[in-house]
Amino acid sequence: MKRKIAIFTGNRAEYGLQYPIIKAISEHPSLEYYLLASGAHLDEDFGYTVKEIEKDGFRVYREVRLTMEQDNLFATAQAIGTGILSMSEILAELKPHFLVVYADRFEGFAAAVAGTQMGIPTAHIEGGDLTEGGALDDSVRHAITKLSHLHFTTNQEAYERIRKMGEEEWRIHKVGFPALDLIARGEYASPEEIKERYGIDPDRPIVLFTQHSVSTEYDKARDQIRPSLEALSGLAREGVQVIITYPNNDAGGKQIIVEIEKARPRLPEGVQVHKSLGRYNYHGVLNICGTRGPGVCAGNSSSGIKETPAFGCPVVDIGSRQRGRLRAENVLNVGYDAGEIGTALRRALFDGEFREKCRTCENPYGRGDAGMQIARKLASIPIDVNLIQKKMTY
Repeated sequence: MKRKIAIFTGNRAEYGLQYPIIKAISEHPSLEYYLLASGAHLDEDFGYTVKEIEKDGFRVYREVRLTMEQDNLFATAQAIGTGILSMSEILAELKPHFLVVYADRFEGFAAAVAGTQMGIPTAHIEGGDLTEGGALDDSVRHAITKLSHLHFTTNQEAYERIRKMGEEEWRIHKVGFPALDLIARGEYASPEEIKERYGIDPDRPIVLFTQHSVSTEYDKARDQIRPSLEALSGLAREGVQVIITYPNNDAGGKQIIVEIEKARPRLPEGVQVHKSLGRYNYHGVLNICGTRGPGVCAGNSSSGIKETPAFGCPVVDIGSRQRGRLRAENVLNVGYDAGEIGTALRRALFDGEFREKCRTCENPYGRGDAGMQIARKLASIPIDVNLIQKKMTY
């Protein structure tokens, strides 16, 4: 009998990272996947990205509804509660052998609480990472780690951190960063496709920009996005092509969207705004930014830290959201200041010495076979009392 693997996804960025895992599980002869889509995937304000999942050829088994009617931390807490209720009903019906959750999102936390409290073996991917930038990511991520039964880390530092949290070593597996699987196989849009879809000239300067809210500073989200928009407008007037994508549905995310849309009529020619590019196109643009150049990834997305080294693409990381995260030498850090952001963007675009460093930097997040490693382990590890009953090693 095949093992039933329930895979939870709550937003476009997380799904893009899980794609290689879902694909590897779907192709494994001893496994079958049951995809549970929730959060921003089901929200028109954030692009209703469940359509991207279906376009990739995956079947969504159930939509996990959670209620998030406001744009604040109270609504986040309410969403976690409704997410637990929705997930528990679906899991009770499905009875999977494993539940797979990713990283540090509040939606995934709700899924992990439901699964672990129902005695379902839960596998957590990307635990042990560190981001000290004012978001609630670290607290949520480490909480999911302590709830989960298996841990798949993206790097050695994360592996050691989980071990020091008292988790048994046999539960922890360093597999690398899943998104690198697709990049290693060249599964992203070609420069010709990007040119046709977005009117982008691959031989001219490009800025790919995404800025999320910081959970503990969500009430400052509007003030924090304005300097970025000012700096991007300045570069656009100089002939730089700018692609802006919407933020996640964190508290404060809708405030950022309001500011982007308010500024949109005044943005110079050469600036385009999209709710989502999708993983295939997003990586295609990163590829142009790194290999064709000059191009840069900017904002405060974790993709700017973890995925860009694979393309040799420079990064301008704005604000505190990614502070403390393991990174390569291709990142420039700046504050919420238009002048500072503009200066860093120009350096990333036009400083030949820095761009050469970016092209040759070492990626600390693996080689590109995480999906297969995870699928093999889910298919082979014994499901017994030892797996469910966790022990503290300290």
